Amino acid sequence: MNLSFFMPTRVLAGRGVIAQNADRLRLGRHALLVTGKSSAKRSGALEDVTAALAALGIGYTVFDGITENPPLLTCFEAGQIAADAGADFVIGIGGGSPMDAAKAVAAFAANPTIQPIELYDPEKRLNPSLPIVAIPTTSGTGSEVNPYAVITLPDGERKKTFTCDASWPRIAFVDPKYTDTLPYGTTVSTALDAFAHAMESYLSPKSSAFSEAAALFAAERIWDVLSQYPDAFTPDMRDTLSAASTAAGMAISVTGTGFPHPLGYSLTLLDGIPHGRACAAFAEDYITYNEKDPVGKERIARFAAACGTTPKVMKTYLPALAEVELCFTDAEIERRVALVEGAKNYQNSPYVISGEEMRAIYKRLFAKKRR
Repeated sequence: MNLSFFMPTRVLAGRGVIAQNADRLRLGRHALLVTGKSSAKRSGALEDVTAALAALGIGYTVFDGITENPPLLTCFEAGQIAADAGADFVIGIGGGSPMDAAKAVAAFAANPTIQPIELYDPEKRLNPSLPIVAIPTTSGTGSEVNPYAVITLPDGERKKTFTCDASWPRIAFVDPKYTDTLPYGTTVSTALDAFAHAMESYLSPKSSAFSEAAALFAAERIWDVLSQYPDAFTPDMRDTLSAASTAAGMAISVTGTGFPHPLGYSLTLLDGIPHGRACAAFAEDYITYNEKDPVGKERIARFAAACGTTPKVMKTYLPALAEVELCFTDAEIERRVALVEGAKNYQNSPYVISGEEMRAIYKRLFAKKRR
């Protein structure tokens, strides 16, 4: 039995968790707070963090320029600001974009003389990243418990993951109250992202006893909430999704993700489809192709049964929740597939799809109908 597991992040969870554990923020004398324009403020997380830092006598600088799909050059800029401010740790507050960005920022702050693209150079000897604290304000990415920073390259059309041992957050403060202000549609999208993490991790050949347990813990709870067709999300539902999202993040910290993630990146970067919905758009094909493999068929059946449903229901329900309606020409499909064809995620399933199968999936879902 595979028992592989490594997660050096201390997870502190529950409503009011920052005020109850403020001393855990004693990681240095000055922090760079990495946020988007509004979510950290709207959720109350930024206020909680700055109040705790002030009470501890720790200085801070706020960088609130992180956008969705954080650009490499923005992360580089924030890293320079951190270095100039003398920051000795970084706090990422927000959804996946600010938390992912914080990991790149922490690396740039510790290596202020490198060129932005050198972050990915395996021959470059980088200083260890500054310590990182992660505070999610959504229930989807699991970035608070993995070392991955998915960053948009300067061409604006491709994403590339930066990761290193120092990219693991030292501490994750997971407070479901920060998700209470999330709009309904964003809550659905982020829940779909977390569910994709759970399903893709469970099917991964890299899965272990720990990652499978975490994936099933997450999937059962997310499915239970989403399958209720809720008109609104109650605080109890948000608490459930928060715990499930973090568990799903733990699962992919062991395994990584499968092919819905890279196929969805093009929809997000070029077409503005939120990441979770973009992943769920490919759920039917992910299940169908993996059912072609005996191991994949058995595992997806077991996964669905643990959620109290069937693969057939998942094939229809998940894309229906995604509500992705796009039409592309053959040339537009080719552009989108070509951008993500070389991703490593395609190897991370019992069934490995080919380039032609990627194109077939896109055509089935999005090809313009000829009259």
